[in-house]
Amino acid sequence: MTDTLSPARKWSITVCVMLVTIMQILDTSVTNVALPHMRGSLSASVEEITWALTLYLAANAVVIPATGWLTGLLGRRRFFLIVTTLFMASSFMSGLAPTLDTLILARIFQGLGAGPIIPLSQAVLWEIFPLHQRGVATAVWGIGVMFGPIVGPTLGGWIVDNWSWRWIFYINLPIGAVALIMGHFFVFDSPWGRRPQRVDWAGLALMTVGFGALQLFLDRGERDEWFDSTLILALAVVAVAALLAFLIRELTAAEPILDLGAFADRNFAVGTMMIAGVGLTLNSSMMLMALYTQQVLGYDAWTAGTVLAPGGLGNMAALILAGRLVVRADQRVLLAFGCSFMAIGAWVMASVTRGVDYWWLVWPRFVQGFGTGFVFVPLATMALATVPKEKLPNATACFNVVRNLGASVGIAVVATLLARRSQFHQATLSEHMNAWDPELTAWLGDLTRRFAAEGADPHTAARQAMATLYRATVEQAHVLAYADDFWLLTVVSVVMLAFIPFLHRVRLADPRVSPSSAGGREGPSGPVVTEG
Repeated sequence: MTDTLSPARKWSITVCVMLVTIMQILDTSVTNVALPHMRGSLSASVEEITWALTLYLAANAVVIPATGWLTGLLGRRRFFLIVTTLFMASSFMSGLAPTLDTLILARIFQGLGAGPIIPLSQAVLWEIFPLHQRGVATAVWGIGVMFGPIVGPTLGGWIVDNWSWRWIFYINLPIGAVALIMGHFFVFDSPWGRRPQRVDWAGLALMTVGFGALQLFLDRGERDEWFDSTLILALAVVAVAALLAFLIRELTAAEPILDLGAFADRNFAVGTMMIAGVGLTLNSSMMLMALYTQQVLGYDAWTAGTVLAPGGLGNMAALILAGRLVVRADQRVLLAFGCSFMAIGAWVMASVTRGVDYWWLVWPRFVQGFGTGFVFVPLATMALATVPKEKLPNATACFNVVRNLGASVGIAVVATLLARRSQFHQATLSEHMNAWDPELTAWLGDLTRRFAAEGADPHTAARQAMATLYRATVEQAHVLAYADDFWLLTVVSVVMLAFIPFLHRVRLADPRVSPSSAGGREGPSGPVVTEG
């Protein structure tokens, strides 16, 4: 059927899946901005309100691995309409929530609706477009993906300041309604889909417990001091045990929930490892920049959002260019170019100081975003081009499970490193201060005289000078810790370059030659060949 689709229907499907992706990513980005307002409205503590984020992410992590299986069980069109409807209904209930418990319950269902959206959208696009058009289609869809990070923080800040935090959920409704109508008319069931004959209840239970516990462990670990907390230790043990049992079950079950057969494809296996690094660097750098601009530089949410936005603009520009080049050039060259730009952006940010201005922050974000766009298109193309059509839903589910895992691990690692390195640098800076240092003594003397001139008595002026010294030490320690985190992201981006030689270039096969005799195989794009 996909060979007979008109261009109008293909692009209508692309717009449809792009809309649901925008809805999901926009909701995730604006919710972070609204948490303080939600906390005040619902009379919740900081610890309580963060469960609205934590359980959303846990529900998201649980359902993504089952996307391929659920697609086969329900049919792609029906499943698409179900998750879109579930996301819209739970968004509406989140906006209406009178209590914190109601909000958390609605957010759990929202996470269940949101999880399958990206892997389902990718599977649809990879199926309906041949290889020579897929780059452009991915770029168009990717523009929708980047809409959330660009618009979300600033839009969320404006909505909660001028209307109410409840409207960050209501804005999903018109977007979802258009996507639902388009999905009803344009999305169709895959002709290669196969309905599972039985339900792997053991695999389903292990998956739910394992991925749920892992997400809670990663999200709550830093807040609860990691293994000093009995809860975090228990979550770690449960996650490891359940996920190991889940892997064994999926490798031995006749009809697994998550078919791991796609990892037998070399490009897919290597590409999936690399997408974990992309998820780690992209999400971690956004979190670090948002924290640095607001906590260290004192920017408001709106200004902090405008610092992040150029990364999305650079990503959009790169997606358009990479989408046109991906079938003309060696994808490995494009990938190396993108990883290098990501590394350069992170390296520049590693030299961050307390006195940097707005424009110094903006341009490395643009460079990093530009690099990410040149990574995403060729990486997805090489990873999925030779996956058989019937395995696409499972493959895109695996691809996004690993991407999400990389993002969650990255955020947990950089948050922990930020706290630990701040303590380390503060202790190191304090060790190098002594009362006999003439420069330090002169600086404290100047501060004491200034405070005395403002009306403080000598004893109070001296204490204020010491307090100022302490604050300066803490701030400098924080700056050095942020620099350490950005150095880590630089290293991750450089390490990704080492995986590129293990990938094969993908190109369309000559239709007069069988793919097997040309050294290739039949993929979702039609006959393709790979070059080592």
